[in-house]
Amino acid sequence: MLNRSKLTAAFAAVLIIPMGVSAIRGETGVAEAAVAVAQFTTGIENRQPVDSVSFLENEARAISFFSDLRGLAGHSISHRWQYQGKVMAEVSFEVRGNRWRVWSSKKLISAWSGKWTVSVVGPGGEILATRSFNYNEKL
Repeated sequence: MLNRSKLTAAFAAVLIIPMGVSAIRGETGVAEAAVAVAQFTTGIENRQPVDSVSFLENEARAISFFSDLRGLAGHSISHRWQYQGKVMAEVSFEVRGNRWRVWSSKKLISAWSGKWTVSVVGPGGEILATRSFNYNEKL
């Protein structure tokens, strides 16, 4: 027989959303939508990121942001690229399937060193996921 603390722990484990999945409900009119993957990468091959980047030396001239979306078919989302609080680009996508992979890229100049952030923005303007990377001089 399970005691109360073991039963509570088992119940809590069932309710945990796996890390890396951002879920939304309500505001979009979508019953359940998620961003299963949101990451920076130096390239895309076979519709998948080749690596995961959190730091990029400012000798590099481009970076991509990849999103694997779930449950957003028929809606539009966007990648909002920000540098020092200023929106530098916003790239919109039409989601045409229950699982949809999209990516955008940004050309960089070495003077834009510092923290960059990309937000995955949902159909109602809500932020579904946010990730950042640092673009700095070689260590």
